[in-house]
Amino acid sequence: MKELLWLIPAWPLAGALILILGGHRMSRTLATLVGAGSVGLSALITLLIGFAFLSAPEPFDQHLWTWMAIGNFQPSFAFHLDALSMIFLFVITFVGFLIHIYSSEFMAGDEGFARFFAYLNLFVCSMLILVLADNLLLLYLGWEGVGLCSYLLIGFWYQEEKNGYAARKAFIVTRVGDTAMAIGLFILFQTFGTLHIQSLLQQAPQAWSVGDQTALLVGFLLLGGAVGKSAQLPLQTWLPDAMAGPSPVSALIHAATMVTAGVYLIARTHVIFELAPQAQLAVGIVGAVTLLLAGFSALTQNDLKRVLAYSTISQIGYMFLALGVGAWSAAIFHFMIHAFFKALLFLGAGAIILVLHHEHDMFKMGGLRHKLPVIYGTFLIGAASLAAIPLVTGGFYSKDQILWLAWAGERGNVLLYLAALFGAFITSVYTFRMVFVTFFGAEHSHVSHPVGKAMLTPLVVLAVLSTLAGFLELPHTLGHVTIFSDFLSPVLPAVNVRPDAESMELLFQVIAAVVALSGVGLAYYLYVLKPDLPSKIKEEIPGLHHLWFVGWGFDALYDTLLVRPFVYIAKVNKHDVLDKFYTGLVTVAEFFHRALAYTQSGMMRWYVMGIVIGAILMLTIGLIL
Repeated sequence: MKELLWLIPAWPLAGALILILGGHRMSRTLATLVGAGSVGLSALITLLIGFAFLSAPEPFDQHLWTWMAIGNFQPSFAFHLDALSMIFLFVITFVGFLIHIYSSEFMAGDEGFARFFAYLNLFVCSMLILVLADNLLLLYLGWEGVGLCSYLLIGFWYQEEKNGYAARKAFIVTRVGDTAMAIGLFILFQTFGTLHIQSLLQQAPQAWSVGDQTALLVGFLLLGGAVGKSAQLPLQTWLPDAMAGPSPVSALIHAATMVTAGVYLIARTHVIFELAPQAQLAVGIVGAVTLLLAGFSALTQNDLKRVLAYSTISQIGYMFLALGVGAWSAAIFHFMIHAFFKALLFLGAGAIILVLHHEHDMFKMGGLRHKLPVIYGTFLIGAASLAAIPLVTGGFYSKDQILWLAWAGERGNVLLYLAALFGAFITSVYTFRMVFVTFFGAEHSHVSHPVGKAMLTPLVVLAVLSTLAGFLELPHTLGHVTIFSDFLSPVLPAVNVRPDAESMELLFQVIAAVVALSGVGLAYYLYVLKPDLPSKIKEEIPGLHHLWFVGWGFDALYDTLLVRPFVYIAKVNKHDVLDKFYTGLVTVAEFFHRALAYTQSGMMRWYVMGIVIGAILMLTIGLIL
């Protein structure tokens, strides 16, 4: 069964090619069948391979062909399947399939319907190649593939200038991280003579000691690539603007592809980061700072999708924090749970926006829980999981594990723990601010039309997954179920809990639960009981509110430090002395072009006279010589 592994990325690629070549002649039904059907086949094959992998959980390698051969450098187009890639395969294909089903109704009537599905399929294919690659060069191909597809999908409605700007911004900002990652790959190849991932992970501990400077440099360069794709500080500015794309695109980018690539990269190369503890600590610090900054920004947004965008930046920050303290499986567990509830929230937000005539402002909604009961119920489940409401949500178990290990793990850090705990409180506040403003209070908008089953069914499925998936990993105090971490144990090392901290686990769980519920209570007080109070608070701190609203001013900072100087230098360079040489060549060429153009008058007598004069000149020169 594992021999079918190559079909998992092949089906979405085939679907993309069919839609690119013939999609403009297809009906909407046929385009849906090709687009969603190909990803559905990938999900089915993933399920079959998953059952086979569970019965014999041994890594599997599949060599398809030698990609290129340059001396000793002979990277293959080959796949590696283990527990880590198996989890990512499941999330990418199943969440991607649900998003495709949802899109069939959401994008109905759009003139680029087939083109949209072609881009989605190519996006899924690229992410699948990224997580299956057995070497870093092939991983980099998938890495750049998701970057290209994000550009195409964010700017899908390119007729509006702001959408094109958002697409270009995402493409350029992530290129900064990609460049750092590429330099890291060069250093790895120079050091080990290979980019085969498993070989690198085996050779690195033999060549480098803990704290080795080369390992530290490579670790920071890989971190640079990760912060670009995963929208972490300081390259987080592209993600809020990426909301310019259709809502299914937002769900796919934030849940199953793109922003989780950085988490996968660090987890896959965990041996390098363990040999470079300063780089690993930097991963945790970046995650902690990012989750706080993004959380504060989410508190001030009015656009429903931008709240969720900043939420994604914050939740990826939790995953980075977990990676930074060595809680590898906890980071991947939160990745999976986050994929379920964040896809649910984005798809729910898309449905709300669609039926409210493309209204994005939460404060122009209100009272929707009665008009959209299914969307309200599923959205509430997703919001509860995001806010980590205790015991009944998957998000509680994944986030609680990160909080606990940030404190009690061998590499735990009290400052990182406090940042994560305060971030959990902020998350709870902005999440239920979003719920109360959107679904409670007075009605402000008219629902244009009912939502069909193609959009509602994925919401229900994701709501179930957002709840039940959390029970794959329970702490000691709640039964100590370790199905998820046991599954990952052959690939990722377990984190050891300090002996002096083991008896305090229940206390820290209670603290996490109280913090989450306190955030809900504060949001209820501010936006249901005292709805006028937030406006008064905003008037008291207008400068701080604006700073949070614009994402702490990073866009303005980069515009001042990078964009404007570059544009100024480009304008100066346009008129420098070197350009005059090339401008002169153009001027000379244009002069002779015009001169010779006069000879093409179209008058026969002038042509005959020219031939005669030319003949006379040639005879004269011949006689003289």
